Amino acid sequence: MTPSHRTGGLSRRHFALALPSALLASGASGCAAPYQGTGRPGDPIVLTLLSHYASGTLKEALQCPVDEWNATHDRVKVRTKGVEFTDLLTTFMVRQAAGQGADILHPYCLWNGQLVQAGVLRPAPPEHAEEIRRGYGGAAVGASSVGGKIYGYPTEVQTYALYYNKRLLREAGIERPPRTWRELEEAAYRTARRDRYGNTLVQGFGLSTYDDSTTVGQTLALLNAAGGTFVSADGRSTAIDSPAGRAVFDLEHRLVVKGVSAPGVNVYKAFQSGQVAMVVSAGWWTGSLKTEMGKDYRDVGVAPLPVPEADDRRATLSTGFMLGVNTASEHPGEAWEFLHWLNTERVSVKSAKKGATATRMSSLQVSVGSLTGRAEDMRTLLSEGSDPNLRPFLDALAYSVPEPNVAGAQQAKSLLRKNIEALWTGQQSVEESLRTIRRQVDQEVSRSW
Repeated sequence: MTPSHRTGGLSRRHFALALPSALLASGASGCAAPYQGTGRPGDPIVLTLLSHYASGTLKEALQCPVDEWNATHDRVKVRTKGVEFTDLLTTFMVRQAAGQGADILHPYCLWNGQLVQAGVLRPAPPEHAEEIRRGYGGAAVGASSVGGKIYGYPTEVQTYALYYNKRLLREAGIERPPRTWRELEEAAYRTARRDRYGNTLVQGFGLSTYDDSTTVGQTLALLNAAGGTFVSADGRSTAIDSPAGRAVFDLEHRLVVKGVSAPGVNVYKAFQSGQVAMVVSAGWWTGSLKTEMGKDYRDVGVAPLPVPEADDRRATLSTGFMLGVNTASEHPGEAWEFLHWLNTERVSVKSAKKGATATRMSSLQVSVGSLTGRAEDMRTLLSEGSDPNLRPFLDALAYSVPEPNVAGAQQAKSLLRKNIEALWTGQQSVEESLRTIRRQVDQEVSRSW
């Protein structure tokens, strides 16, 4: 999962990828200072957009299409406001309570149930909802929906796959990345190395308590691959205490007990230094690895997430964000008009393929090393000269499962993380962990918000 507001880990994904010039819409104007309304009679309508794109490449990337809109639209202008991701959910709730909510919100989809329950998000009008259903993959649509209603346009989408070190697998006599859990476990044992004192030199499979993106994200990705889910279909109870959940916890427990996983190690640093053979993570990491590993990046491969048995249907986790309209906005029609322009209107892109087009949001996301739920856009933007390690994440858009976004999802996620860590560190058995998660998470997601 994308890291929760408990952690600052989200910033790690903000390394721009070394991708071809197909990333930015050629029709976009240069980035200028954001429009500032005066509030005087006759002034254009000024919409505020509140996002965690508060600094660096993300802020610049969002400001470019906003400036283009402001330069080409006289009646409605847009002004961006940014806060750090760790403060985003609190800012949404506090400003709403104070009557100062922004017109357009950019939430992490995990929070959508809570925001809908609190009366913050406005359902998408029918014509926009239909456009979203047609234009995006099922996981992106599901993440942007609550109770069957769509609440916004999906923006960033992250899918999970298996990163592996080609050199470490090759040195262990393994010719290709694992495709099943049995192959995964065998490869983990063969690649793991310890010194004579028992200290870990190489983790065969990287488990880490570093943040939600590893602790929870990789566990839920494996759970989805096993055909399981974290929360029941009605959103009122946990579903992890199941054969699929037990299989995942048993696998992780064995890897830790047998010494091929060391959860206390920062897996992100360890993988970069060749001390981890395999790890499950999301696609944002690719750009970071390319930037930080230099020539050693040639050893990095990415493969689809292994499934329990060879003939099992593929599945993995996806996380994401969306842009929606505040219930308190005085100009909802204008806000949806801007979001339609940003997320659906197709413009030319600088590409080797003449006449190639993509939406502004897809171009924005790829320029900062991310994906959207528009597979057609992603194929266009990543077609020429792009990193082949991105392909498994793009393919996974077709079979990924969105993380549950029920009203208590954020707290449920935190409880899940706590119990996974207790399992990994030997404080709880598999049965104790599953039983505790069921009791704690059921209480959280079933209570009235």
